[in-house]
Amino acid sequence: MVTRATQAVEDDDKLDVVLACRPVFTKNQDVAAFELLLHGGDSAQGASLSDIEATSSVILGTYTHIFQGGKVQSISTFLRVTDEVLLAPELPDLPKKQYILEVAARDKVSGALVDRLRSLGRRGYRLALAGFEPDNPALDVLLGVVHIVKLDIATLGLERLQQAVEKLKPYGLDLLADNLHRREDFGRCMGLGFTYYQGDFLSQPYPVKGKKIAGNKLVLLQLLSELHNPHATPSTLEEIAIKDANLTYRILKIVNSAALGFGKEVDSLSHAIALLGMEEIKRWANLFLVDGEKDKPAELTRSMLVRGRMCEILAELSGKSRPVNHFIVGLLSRLDALMDISMEELMRQVPLSQDVKAALVHRQGDLGEILNEVEHYESGRFEALAWLLDKPYYEVAYRHSTAWAQQVQQAMGR
Repeated sequence: MVTRATQAVEDDDKLDVVLACRPVFTKNQDVAAFELLLHGGDSAQGASLSDIEATSSVILGTYTHIFQGGKVQSISTFLRVTDEVLLAPELPDLPKKQYILEVAARDKVSGALVDRLRSLGRRGYRLALAGFEPDNPALDVLLGVVHIVKLDIATLGLERLQQAVEKLKPYGLDLLADNLHRREDFGRCMGLGFTYYQGDFLSQPYPVKGKKIAGNKLVLLQLLSELHNPHATPSTLEEIAIKDANLTYRILKIVNSAALGFGKEVDSLSHAIALLGMEEIKRWANLFLVDGEKDKPAELTRSMLVRGRMCEILAELSGKSRPVNHFIVGLLSRLDALMDISMEELMRQVPLSQDVKAALVHRQGDLGEILNEVEHYESGRFEALAWLLDKPYYEVAYRHSTAWAQQVQQAMGR
C-alpha cells in the first residue's frame, strides 16, 4: 500500500549527501541555530564545494526554519567547510544571515587561511572555530578572527574547560559548549559564561520519585486505553473525549488543520473522530499526551515529532506492518525526559502493547530496530546505521519529517 508519506518521499529530490541537524541552544533553552551534520565524500573535514552545490537549496528550503515562540522563525546554521571551500577564488552561494562557517582546529594554520577568514569576516560572515584546545598555540592566531569558539566538554574535562574559558575571555568571543550530556554540565557552563549550548542534555530525564502523569492527562490515557480496544467506535471515543472541553476543541481543530488538509465542517465530536479515522486519532492522542508540559523547551517536543514521523516513514518504506506503531514508539521515546518520570515507570502508567513497551525500554524487536536507526541518524552517528534502505531515502525521510513536525506544531499552536 502506497501512502501519502511514502509517495512524497519517493517523489522528492534525493541527495548523495546524508544530512541531519543538531540544535544549538541559548541559556533559555531556545534554539539559536542548527549544526549541519553531513555524511558523504570527505565529510569528516567539512562540506566540500560539491556538497554545498548539492545541498544548499535543500538546507535553505527546510533546515533553516523552526516553529518557536508561536511562529515560524528563520535561524542560522553552522556549516563546517573544508579549506578548499574557504580558499576557493569564489565562495559558493552561502547567504551571510543563514550560514555560520565553521573551521576545524588543526596543528598548523596557514597565513593564506587567516587572510581569507579575515576577508570573510569583513564581508559579514560569522565564523566559528571548532575543537579549540587551550594548549594548542597554533590556534591562537585564529582567536582574533573568528566570532564563536566551540569547546568540546567531553574532551576537555572540567579543569581544562576552565583553563580554556580564562584564555578566551580577553577576546570577547561567544563560547559554545558542545557535547553536554547532563543538566549539571549545562548549569556549570552557564556559570562559566557560555553563550550557546549543544548536546543531548535536554533529552535526559530527571526522574522525580513518585511523580505521576499530570491530572490533565488522565482523559487522554482513558482515550488511549479505549483506542487499544478492538471494539472501539467513534461514539465510545466521543464519550471519553467529551469530558475534557480542551481536548474536544483540539480534536475538532485538527480536522481542519493544514497538517491533514481535510477542510471539512463537522457536526459532532464522533463525526470528527470518524473523519480522522481510528489510526489517526490514535496518533493525535499520543501527540496531545506529549504536548504542553511546563518548563520544557519547545525543541524537545519538536524533536519527538521528527523522530516519530521518521520512524513511521522508514517503517512504511521497509514494508513493516502497522507503521503507526513505529510512529508511537518514536514519539514516546523521549517521554521520560518530557515528564521527568523514568521510562520503566511510565510504561506502568501508559496503556501500550508489550512490543511497544519492549522497544521503548529495551530497543527490542522490529519497533526497536527502526527506533535505533533513527536515533543514530539524528545524532549524526551515520557509521552506526544498518542502512535498511538506500542512503538517499534517509535524508528525504528526515527532511519530510522536519517539515511535518513544523506543520503539526503550528496546528497544535505550540
